[in-house]
Amino acid sequence: MIIAVHQPQYLPWLGYFHKIYSCDAFVYLDNVQYKAREYQNRNRIRIKEGCMWLSVPLIKDKNSYPNISAVRIDNSQDWPKRHWRAICLNYARSPFFAKYSGFFEDLYKQEWNRLVDLNISATNYILKSFQIDKPIYFESKLDIKTMNTQRIIDIARTLKADTYFSGVGAKAYLVEEDFGANGIKLIYQDFRHPEYNQRYGHFMPFMSAIDLLFNHGPDSLKILAGK
Repeated sequence: MIIAVHQPQYLPWLGYFHKIYSCDAFVYLDNVQYKAREYQNRNRIRIKEGCMWLSVPLIKDKNSYPNISAVRIDNSQDWPKRHWRAICLNYARSPFFAKYSGFFEDLYKQEWNRLVDLNISATNYILKSFQIDKPIYFESKLDIKTMNTQRIIDIARTLKADTYFSGVGAKAYLVEEDFGANGIKLIYQDFRHPEYNQRYGHFMPFMSAIDLLFNHGPDSLKILAGK
């Protein structure tokens, strides 16, 4: 069995969904330290001028952020209205916006307190819309106590996986020989971003997956998988 893991992200990009599509089971890393200035609270959408960031404002715990599962959203700012307005302005004329917009309209009407809950709700909906159906686990429920490479190995052992499917960025910190020593095969993701019909002229990659969803709807998975 092949497993993959990743921190919950806000409206993730296509590589995130390709990782889930490519494995047999996926684990949300919801029990790790939050990292600022990454993609856990922000992502990009396509606009006429190029792209723009949608960032969820967060409440800092003194001088830093806590564990990702405890990160709280700063609801003193009207970020849901801003995000939904930006999405509507830039995707309302996309071919499949009407088909999927109801979920996102409801998403932004809710009051979210924990970032992880918002992220997982949106991600699970996109998975369903892409017709990617894989077993999903939460690290916080697996009782994993170790760190770094050993954390991943212990997750694989707990789920009885024999292969770990990793993003290429992890080459910088994974101790690769430890996987083989524990009977686990390590393979790296080879994701080649597809080009597809997109609003506003020339194609721009690395947008949130909602860009593909609103533009191609039921064909999104074929495009994601390169079929």
